[in-house]
Amino acid sequence: MRILVVEDERLLAEAIAEWLRDDAHAVDVALDGEAALDRLGVNDYDVVVLDRDLPKVHGDEVCREVVASESAARVLMLTAAAEIGDRVNGLSLGADDYLPKPFAFAELAARVQALGRRARPAVPPVLRRAGIVLDPARRQVFRGDRYVLLSKKEFGLLTELLRADGAVVSAEHLLEKVWDENADPFTSAVRLTVLKLRRKLGEPAVIETLPGEGYRIP
Repeated sequence: MRILVVEDERLLAEAIAEWLRDDAHAVDVALDGEAALDRLGVNDYDVVVLDRDLPKVHGDEVCREVVASESAARVLMLTAAAEIGDRVNGLSLGADDYLPKPFAFAELAARVQALGRRARPAVPPVLRRAGIVLDPARRQVFRGDRYVLLSKKEFGLLTELLRADGAVVSAEHLLEKVWDENADPFTSAVRLTVLKLRRKLGEPAVIETLPGEGYRIP
């Protein structure tokens, strides 16, 4: 998934981002509410991990903007306030989930994964197509009875192709969802990753290339 982490404590923000990247997600980081709104206006995110107490633009306002924009992004709100009233207020703003600090990174990652499954349209917890079984939570891929070891980018790319349920996925979409905002839009990373993924999945080939359109698993 493409995830935006909005947290003004730089070390915590980078730690969250690295943990989520280890789960093969593409992660951008914003250190204040203003930067978050800028990124939300440009990129299409699946999940926003949002600290409530932000400089420049408060996290509550960022959450309101996400909801008002009718974005498909799900919001996981973070805050040091653990009172029930604070949680209720956060959810009433339109947040989809709420996690008080301090938290375990493993729990945050599990909540992010759960929110991703609630995207529109809803995504099943385990993806299956063309003899491939992909379990995002365990980061496991099987083709038939054979375990397939993939890199983070290969895993993310295969996830997007399976989520498309047979539809064509453009290279631009894959670049946006699997890589982060630092990716060069003219890079050949998508094509090269598809080639490596095809090789690892083995024969018969299941990923089709449609020139000028993108890729699909029919």
